[in-house]
Amino acid sequence: MTELSSETAHAITMGTHGDLFSVLGLHKSGETLVIRVFMPGLDGVDLLDAKTGKKIVSLTPRDDTEGVFTAVVPKRKKAFPYRLRIRNSDDDWVIDDPYRFSPVLGEQDAYFINEGSHKRLWQVLGAHVLTHEKVEGTHFAVWAPNASRVSVVGNFNGWNGRTHVLRRCGNSGVWEIFVPGIREGEPYKYELLDSDGQLLPQKSDPFGFGAEHPPKTASVVRKLDGYDWGDKAWISKRALRHAIDQPISIYEVHLGSWRRVPEDGNRPLSYLEHAEQLVDYVKTMGFSHIELMPITEFPFDGSWGYQPVGLYAPTIRHGTLAEFRAFVDACHRADIGLILDWVPGHFPEDEHGLGQFDGTPLFEHGDRREGFHPDWNTLLFNYGRLEVRNYLVANAVYWLREHHIDGLRVDAVASMLYRDYSRNDGEWVPNVHGGRENLEAIDFLKVMNETAYGEMPGIMTIAEESTAFPGVSAPTSYGGLGFGFKWNMGWMNDTLTYMSEDPIHRKYHHHKMTFGLHYAFSENFVLPLSHDEVVHGKGSILSKMPGSLDERFANLRAYYGFMWGHPGKKLLFMGNEFAQNQEWNHNSSLDWHLLDDPAHQGMQSLIRDLNTLYAATPALYQLDCKPEGFDWMEGDAAEESVFVWVRRGTDGAPPVVVVSNFTPVERSARRVGVPQSGRWVERLNTDSRHYGGGDRGNLGGVNSAPVAVAGQAHSIRITIPPLATIFFEFEQE
Repeated sequence: MTELSSETAHAITMGTHGDLFSVLGLHKSGETLVIRVFMPGLDGVDLLDAKTGKKIVSLTPRDDTEGVFTAVVPKRKKAFPYRLRIRNSDDDWVIDDPYRFSPVLGEQDAYFINEGSHKRLWQVLGAHVLTHEKVEGTHFAVWAPNASRVSVVGNFNGWNGRTHVLRRCGNSGVWEIFVPGIREGEPYKYELLDSDGQLLPQKSDPFGFGAEHPPKTASVVRKLDGYDWGDKAWISKRALRHAIDQPISIYEVHLGSWRRVPEDGNRPLSYLEHAEQLVDYVKTMGFSHIELMPITEFPFDGSWGYQPVGLYAPTIRHGTLAEFRAFVDACHRADIGLILDWVPGHFPEDEHGLGQFDGTPLFEHGDRREGFHPDWNTLLFNYGRLEVRNYLVANAVYWLREHHIDGLRVDAVASMLYRDYSRNDGEWVPNVHGGRENLEAIDFLKVMNETAYGEMPGIMTIAEESTAFPGVSAPTSYGGLGFGFKWNMGWMNDTLTYMSEDPIHRKYHHHKMTFGLHYAFSENFVLPLSHDEVVHGKGSILSKMPGSLDERFANLRAYYGFMWGHPGKKLLFMGNEFAQNQEWNHNSSLDWHLLDDPAHQGMQSLIRDLNTLYAATPALYQLDCKPEGFDWMEGDAAEESVFVWVRRGTDGAPPVVVVSNFTPVERSARRVGVPQSGRWVERLNTDSRHYGGGDRGNLGGVNSAPVAVAGQAHSIRITIPPLATIFFEFEQE
């Protein structure tokens, strides 16, 4: 049958036909070859031979429907490469018909997608610039199993969803189309009809590798290939740099507010500017890693990136995907690792996002008790659905593999682990055993960690997890979640509470500084002073310290010394390193002018020197995660608010004794027990004049004497400055 029925032609023009590949393009009708196209708004269409460019036949418009053209192809019995010359009253031009091309996805891809086990899912879904059947264009593929029609729309078709309707790929739920002529930089969305034929809001691509500048919401075609990486030397050694016996000091950054350009409308720096300024600064400051707050595309600046819509796209706020890669490359060339905050725990309900993607709760749960988070007014991923788990696991590997990211810090893990997290009775659904644990999320996190470490050896994953859930950083083979490290939220809360007390009252809260050692080696911990501590009315870290301005600085210097001497890797949010006065504001730059003040400059110098000491002193990091690396010399000197402990390394590394005094009282001629007899060199004193202190110390070092103190056979007689921390390293002969 060469002619379409009126019903079929009407469905094409109305945009309700869900399988245009079955009726448009070249089709056999008995012994006849028929060409059909849908080109609304045109005056005429000619069929051309793609090899010779010669006209074969002119197509005839149907009288009963607008835009449908048909013709019987003379002297041809089977399909052949063709092009179309299209005409209107002003011009004519030649195009390739998207309905001429065979599928790009193979049966094996469809099988693994359907199974939820495709390890390179981003390589087959999304928009990919490629050459298909000798024609350049872009292949679009999207998962929408319950849609009755899916179209790709953009400037190339006037955002008209009646054209460029995708074909179904078997039973995989995936739709695909190859659109000739589409190149990098083209904005696009998907237009879907639900199972009842109702038009849905246009959706950005769940696998979009680029996006428009907010408030625009379209995805943008971006190439993943072609970047010339220069970080081979870094990649070859990063596994060693990420081991638990290595110094890891992380600088947490919000790219939008680290530094701005007041001369240019106070705009944030670009990826390329960060590649120079931020990387140079972090290198100078001695941090081993940068951790970026989420840079996956997000619609609302005020979410700081923690409500992402485009999990596969680095935000366009700072530049393109290629420019983001240049920033990653610059980090690695400077021997700095890059960690991304990753948010698989929830996503916003913006209508262009993942919510009700094909008219059903596809990525989220249908039951709001399982699929909605009251704290953030966001939707929760359905971790029990294999395709959704595949989407998220593949996303983790995507950032690690395609963009050479060194680690993922997983946000809000506690909210994922428990079904009743921040919910009242009746507002949550128990698991199959009647318990509160989210078994599907637990399984997802295990699979994610196993896959990430298996696919990309040498990377690290870090959990922001605030409960006592066991084995967060234990291997999955031992029943753990498989993370490399876990943020020590208890240490942060306890120690900041202690530091906020007036020194005269600290003796009553002494346990706040020692309690963390009861569990310090139960996980591989990172000690975080993150952005969470300087937002929502909490003030700056400096403002939490009591006393006069000078005393606040002294308290903070002593606290930082305590932190760097304490077991655990280190994390410091930007601005904390120079004692930002004000609470962090994501809409403005850090107050870099404060560095004109010697007190702030001294704090910055202290952090730089702490990082330098940390990296150069094996006793301060080699046994960070093992109890053999720590002993209290004095953990109960509450009346004095003094703490003394020893840090040990391996292979004969000289031990380090750390002494903290958290009162404004100098402790002169104070004896401190030491584990070995000999000379103890004063490596760092937070009361140094270089940091803004009173320069009270021990003239570079002291010799021990056979005087028993605190259970030790030998001791040193030292001056402990007020509100200060001192590091003494044993000097080996």
